[in-house]
Amino acid sequence: MKLLKTTLAAAALLFTAQAHAAEPLRVGVSAGPYAEILEFVGKLYKQQEGVDVKVVEFADYTLPNAALAQGDIDLNNFQHKPYLDNQVKTRGYDLVPVEKSIIVPLGLYSKKIKDLNELKEGASVAIPNDPSNGARALLLLQQAGVIKVDPKAGISATPADVTENRRRLRLKEIDAAQLPRSLDDVDVAAVTLNYAVAGGLSPKQALVLEDVNTPWNLWFVTQRARKDDPRILKYITLYRSPEVKEFILKRFDGTIIPTW
Repeated sequence: MKLLKTTLAAAALLFTAQAHAAEPLRVGVSAGPYAEILEFVGKLYKQQEGVDVKVVEFADYTLPNAALAQGDIDLNNFQHKPYLDNQVKTRGYDLVPVEKSIIVPLGLYSKKIKDLNELKEGASVAIPNDPSNGARALLLLQQAGVIKVDPKAGISATPADVTENRRRLRLKEIDAAQLPRSLDDVDVAAVTLNYAVAGGLSPKQALVLEDVNTPWNLWFVTQRARKDDPRILKYITLYRSPEVKEFILKRFDGTIIPTW
């Protein structure tokens, strides 16, 4: 009788594991063009593993990490490490970066000028209001020679860390998703590629665009307890393959940059 119970228990555990393995792998991403890459990888995953991949798009930057922490998705791919670090610190998420994916360049866009040299004194510049992307925008403005930022601030820079602003530009912090719309009201806006494309902008319209040397690449992120999950690691390995790199370069004409 005892042997029978043990056998049944083992069979139940095996059935549960097999059922879990057959469930779709759920990958979270913020709204924008690179969800298409995740879908492409999902087809490869289905071919090789026989398991579906469900790509879940979120309209708000804060939602993919909340969903991941709650177990509503298995991993996400939408954020750079400074943003993740800030979310972990402020919200207490037990999430970890697993591997790099792509660079989705932030750019400076305008409907009023064709060159940053045309910026007049007192012009308004909109930047993302979340700490990490706000710093990213400030450093891109510095790279473009428009302002100077205290080097001690680094990737934590805020408007208070601007040490030189000869044109007395008015820096406005706005929700990242609203930045494309702000172009009707401001002279320049710093917009990440996902929101730029969603807002009808092309990265080729950017006055300045981040390049391959930017430290703001995206990462695959999951719960700490699942960082060695074979299903997750297999998906990431397929993502970082020559076939997917070729797809990215052709499909996005160099505006999305693979890190491998």
